Amino acid sequence: MSFFISDALAQEGGASGDPLLGLLFPIGLVVILYFLMIRPQVKRQKEHKKMVEALAKGDEVTTVGGIVGRITELGDNFAELEVADDIKVKIRRQSVESVLPKGSIKEL
Repeated sequence: MSFFISDALAQEGGASGDPLLGLLFPIGLVVILYFLMIRPQVKRQKEHKKMVEALAKGDEVTTVGGIVGRITELGDNFAELEVADDIKVKIRRQSVESVLPKGSIKEL
């Protein structure tokens, strides 16, 4: 009757083999997670921080909310954008998403 079913054999002395071998899979998952998710995110954060620190008066920028304007004033934490003639908006420096090439606002 046991033609299709193999006999289950108990291992002697509990778990056999190296206990470090059981940790190999979770450690491998953590390493893969680091290189695929954590490391690229940290790299993007460093690039964004460098870009925010390099902001200067007169730069044309896009914010996270989609506002496009020219920087007229810079503070430690805030920047003032001129979005149209005599219309200025105060934003956080961290909300600047990208710096546009000079003359981009005229094309819009």
